Amino acid sequence: MEVDCIPFKETGYFSKLICDYLDQEKGLSPFFNRFPDIKNFKDQIEEKESHFPETFRPILVNALKEQHQNVKISEATANNIALLGNKKAFTVVTGHQLNLFTGPLYFLYKIISTINLTRQLKEAYPTYDFVPVYWMATEDHDFEEINYFNFRGKKVQWNRDAAGAVGKLRTDDLQVVFNTFSSELGSSSQAKQLKELFQQAYLKHANLSEATRFLANELFGEHGLVIVDGDDSELKKLLTSYAKKDIFEHISYQKVSDSIEALKKVSSDYTIQVNPREINYFYLAEGVRERIVKEDESYKVNNTDIQFSQGELEEELQNHPERFSPNVIARPLYQEAILPNLCYVGGGGELAYWLELKSYFEAMEIPFPMLLLRNSALVLTEKQAKRVEKLDLKVSDLFLKQNSFINKKIREISNIDIDFSAQKKHLEEQFSSMYQLAEATDKTFVGAVKAQEVKQKKGLDALEKRLLKAQKRKLKDHVIRMTDIQNELFPNQSLQERQLNFSELYLEMGETLIPTLMDCLNPLTDKFIVVKH
Repeated sequence: MEVDCIPFKETGYFSKLICDYLDQEKGLSPFFNRFPDIKNFKDQIEEKESHFPETFRPILVNALKEQHQNVKISEATANNIALLGNKKAFTVVTGHQLNLFTGPLYFLYKIISTINLTRQLKEAYPTYDFVPVYWMATEDHDFEEINYFNFRGKKVQWNRDAAGAVGKLRTDDLQVVFNTFSSELGSSSQAKQLKELFQQAYLKHANLSEATRFLANELFGEHGLVIVDGDDSELKKLLTSYAKKDIFEHISYQKVSDSIEALKKVSSDYTIQVNPREINYFYLAEGVRERIVKEDESYKVNNTDIQFSQGELEEELQNHPERFSPNVIARPLYQEAILPNLCYVGGGGELAYWLELKSYFEAMEIPFPMLLLRNSALVLTEKQAKRVEKLDLKVSDLFLKQNSFINKKIREISNIDIDFSAQKKHLEEQFSSMYQLAEATDKTFVGAVKAQEVKQKKGLDALEKRLLKAQKRKLKDHVIRMTDIQNELFPNQSLQERQLNFSELYLEMGETLIPTLMDCLNPLTDKFIVVKH
């Protein structure tokens, strides 16, 4: 096994905002608390320790025991749940949707980054305990985002009518999906293991929350992973005071809106990930997850006949907190309010919206967690690595857009020089003296000189493109082999981790897949990892 690294900025797949965050640009310092360097965790621990209510810990532990009672958990997970009752225990959290059969490969990278970080923290701060947590997004209602996974270029999809929180969706119609997936897997020992895992998770559990918990526990339970479902009435009781401030005082709307404007001033190139609403909570009921909106003096639930006066809504929140579901803005605060958390591990898109939230947390008097970009990786099988080597390709070149990738390689292997940079420079030097001549005789000729320079440069560009095109035809077989391996490693010209399901790598690597990734992924690296297996 060989491991290589590429700076995130050089991959071309990460936004300016995330690259600037990784570079710790000064302009972004107001938007995060502490950068996730191992030495910075000392102050984060002290801040969270002094602000997290000890009365919350037994409620959290009891809720977690209740949530895990229907799965066979490891001794490590049971110990970690118990540890959370101790004021010297803290969490590192990642969150993810309930994608069918884990969805894209980066689901694994998120959790592995989280587990590995807790291990590094234990080594650095042995008097404390650190618990890896996967927060299941059970209350999401975007079924179309999670009802499929890709396998060998095909979409394995769960088709059904769905409404309300996805975690409550029954799984009794997933036999059809299993049959489709099973027919594609083959009959190897690894294929049989994948079939059994799918069956155990989805055909033997009543709803999507239970199935996802089983699956994540099977994959990572031995590493002590604790799985949290926020759709829990006891945990939501701890949220009510914060929900009131959001719903009736619009604190999150005000603070996040201000942060977005401040971010835009740092750089107009930053993409704003999410925008707040005046009320950032949904009303949750059987088959319903709809926004709460204020109309005149009433609070209404969108697309329903449900409405409340302010007093009625306050009473509903007090008596039935489980019916209030935070959206993408409010959910991070819920997480940090109920967990003794130090760090959130997420992808670029997630960190982009977390960077909008710090002033909101400050207004709610909850410590803002450290934000860690999860590991990203490209995994090459032995056969793929050999093909790359045989074609004399640099792995870093594979990250280029396909046209740039082909042009760069054709220039390298061509027996003629198809780079007219020297000619263009020589042309510029010639025109420099012509500009001087025009200035000295008649300045009105400067425009004509400029037009001629542009014309001749365009001519060189056109000639360069024609020669390159001719060489592509001449080296057609080589171009085909190059593009084939790039398309294989970057399906749909996207990162492998965003397209592949873990099952494709599992067929190649079997039970060594997760241990191999655990060994290769360092959560505190600032580079994209390439693994040649």
